[in-house]
Amino acid sequence: MQDQRAELEWRDETVPVSTRFDDPYFSLDNGLAETSYVFLGGNDLPARFRPGFHIAELGFGTGLNLLAALRLWRETGQQGVLHFTTFEAFPMSPAEMIRAQKAFPEIAGVAADLAPHWSDDLHRIDLPDLRFEMIRGDARATLPQWEGSADAWFLDGFSPAKNPELWGAKLMAEVCRHTAPGGTAATYTAAGFVRRGLQDAGFEVDRRPGFGRKRHMTVARKAPA
Repeated sequence: MQDQRAELEWRDETVPVSTRFDDPYFSLDNGLAETSYVFLGGNDLPARFRPGFHIAELGFGTGLNLLAALRLWRETGQQGVLHFTTFEAFPMSPAEMIRAQKAFPEIAGVAADLAPHWSDDLHRIDLPDLRFEMIRGDARATLPQWEGSADAWFLDGFSPAKNPELWGAKLMAEVCRHTAPGGTAATYTAAGFVRRGLQDAGFEVDRRPGFGRKRHMTVARKAPA
């Protein structure tokens, strides 16, 4: 799959919805609150933060997860650089991302810091406290070639029922292979085949109460070395 652009429409002028996958980019209840609950809380952050901590993500979308993670890094007084690698096949345009991020005034400061760096061919951002990399294309092809290893994964593709390519067993195996010993993963979905894929890949998998209207979510942990 070649790098392509996101195809979207706007709901209530503030919520971007993918027309390709017929799914909103973030929770209609409160996207930022869901990110904090599922991805930050699900990976036991900020308790596990340390200098050089590495987050990886399937599905960059609006950049909301990055902004929330960097805000938490800064607000909790972390030292050193936060590493954040995201895999995205259909990136939004800079204007679309900035428009979507305006729905969350709580992260306006972080959003303003990153806004000048967004571009149509963005691959990397380096700030004093952030090293960000976007790997474009189908994660099924790009993740196996990645040489990195994450301490925490944000599994944030569109709904498994609508975007099954980003939740398959082979890709979950690659997620585990690119997870540091003792590392974790979290996702809003509790779909059985996703949980089984993570478990078969080598994670210890747990189902927890979900955010908002979602009954359950999934967290996973790789055994320490």
